[in-house]
Amino acid sequence: QVQLVESGGGLVQAGGSLRLSCAASGRTFSSYAMGWFRQAPGEEREFVAVISWNGVTTRYADSVKGRFTISRDNAKNTVYLQMNSLKPEDTAIYYCNSDSTTAAMTSGYRLYNYWGQGTQVTVSS
Repeated sequence: QVQLVESGGGLVQAGGSLRLSCAASGRTFSSYAMGWFRQAPGEEREFVAVISWNGVTTRYADSVKGRFTISRDNAKNTVYLQMNSLKPEDTAIYYCNSDSTTAAMTSGYRLYNYWGQGTQVTVSS
């Protein structure tokens, strides 16, 4: 059973930056794709970014492309999300998760049963 612990959120002004971290345990981290998702108040959870097990393949939601960068450190069992040029519409709780492939993750995340506690990101205007 995988366990995921997100951290790094906070309050930041528009145009600022944050770096989120997600520490994973309970499975062979380096064998799985990892992804970031977010959920704003009153909204459904949405895909933000995914990265393949070896870091070669990444995909981003159009809304964050060019501003956010996903990366991973398999030695530390951690995936990161560097968020630059933040906008008020980026305000949400951010979650990470894992799956066999990036494609499986982007198509199937709505059916996941397990999510960590998430980390709150608030961007003020």
